[in-house]
Amino acid sequence: MTLPGNPSQGARERGSGTVLAAGLGMLVMVAMALMLLLAQSAVMASRAAAAADLAALAAADALRGISPGVPCSVAAEVAGRQGARISSCTEGGGNTVEIRTELLSRSMFGAATGHARAGPPP
Repeated sequence: MTLPGNPSQGARERGSGTVLAAGLGMLVMVAMALMLLLAQSAVMASRAAAAADLAALAAADALRGISPGVPCSVAAEVAGRQGARISSCTEGGGNTVEIRTELLSRSMFGAATGHARAGPPP
C-alpha cells in the first residue's frame, strides 16, 4: 500500500507527460505530411486532366481543319507546353480525338494521368 505523498511513486512517473506529448506531436506531423502528399497528388491529377483537355481540343480543331497541323502532333505540342506528354492519341469516328496524357513530373505515388475526348459540337 502506498501512502499519499510517497516520493517513490512520483519519481516513477516523472517525465511521462513529456514522452506522451512528444509522441502526439510526431503523430500530428506524420498526419500532416500524408495530407500534403495527398493534396499534391490531387493537384497533379488536375494538371494532367487539364493538359489532356487542352490537347484534345487542339487536336480536334486540327482534325476538322480549323487550325493547321497533324492532330496528334498538335496535341503533343500543346501537352508539352503544359508539362505533360501524350501517352496515346486516337482519332475516332465523327471527327473526334481521344487523348491520354501523363505529367512529366512525378510524385511519390507515381505519374499523374489524364484522359479527354473532343470533337465537333453536337
